[in-house]
Amino acid sequence: MSKTYEGGEPLAEVVRSGFVEGLHRGSVVVLDAAGAPVAGAGDGVSPIFPRSASKPLQALGMLRAGLALTDPADVALVSASHAGEEFHLARVAALLGSAGLDPGALHCPPDLPFGVAARESVLRAGGGPSRLAMNCSGKHAGMLLTCLAAGWPWDGYWRPEHPLQQRLTATIEEFTGERAAAVGVDGCGAPVLAVSLTGLARAYLRLVAAEPGSLPRTVADAMRAYPEVVGGTVADDTRLMRGVPGMVAKIGAEGVIAAALPDVGAVVLKIDDGATRARMPVLVSALRRLGVRAPVLTEYAEFPLLGGALPVGGVRPVW
Repeated sequence: MSKTYEGGEPLAEVVRSGFVEGLHRGSVVVLDAAGAPVAGAGDGVSPIFPRSASKPLQALGMLRAGLALTDPADVALVSASHAGEEFHLARVAALLGSAGLDPGALHCPPDLPFGVAARESVLRAGGGPSRLAMNCSGKHAGMLLTCLAAGWPWDGYWRPEHPLQQRLTATIEEFTGERAAAVGVDGCGAPVLAVSLTGLARAYLRLVAAEPGSLPRTVADAMRAYPEVVGGTVADDTRLMRGVPGMVAKIGAEGVIAAALPDVGAVVLKIDDGATRARMPVLVSALRRLGVRAPVLTEYAEFPLLGGALPVGGVRPVW
């Protein structure tokens, strides 16, 4: 029986007006290019739900099941947690339209855009939640098109027993080197598998180290070529991929992020309380242990805390 996630070590501290007012705990795994551990804290072997950090592996599973996308930007979209900007919505609609489908076929729930600017734009225009704007709509569109390509029924494509989900589970288990400890339901309604941080780090290494022209490399190259499609204009993972050449990065809900660089290594972490403000400073600290340096990492090294619109403290790594 797989043991449950036991929580982690202090990874970041919250400093306000010169005083430490709290800690964010969690777990982090740092692997070198060969998959050997370089550093770590907390629990890197118990299963967690990586949430949307699983999407590149799900996209790979779709390609292996027969999904054929001629535009690499669409591969990035299937891997995305998009911000709901206009170009995201147009691309999801076009992808569905290419198969004669409309947004009503998506199982993901109606939602406002994930990105703040896009959400405010929709509300100012008098709009509301839609399935298209839900940040997982690209993944769900890809799932529908995969079913059509493979000859599977698309009714119930989100159910764990559906042939599509069985194929995606097999891909995730193969690339992480682990059997899924549990199958949950993600916020979008699709299955999410519980794997360890170490397993997820191994999987990301396999993506970035794959042979040119292979399907894993197709996913990695698409994400690197179209980072704005993966996240959004100002998304954290988008900015990382823009600022660190060769990096593949993907955030997941509840304080998860995974990042890998070919010939360098991989970092995967989870903040126990799900605080996104602690995620990037800890990631920067971990990447620096692999020798990664870039201006964007300096920008993310500490998360600023404001009081009265002025800096009064920050969140910084301590592990």
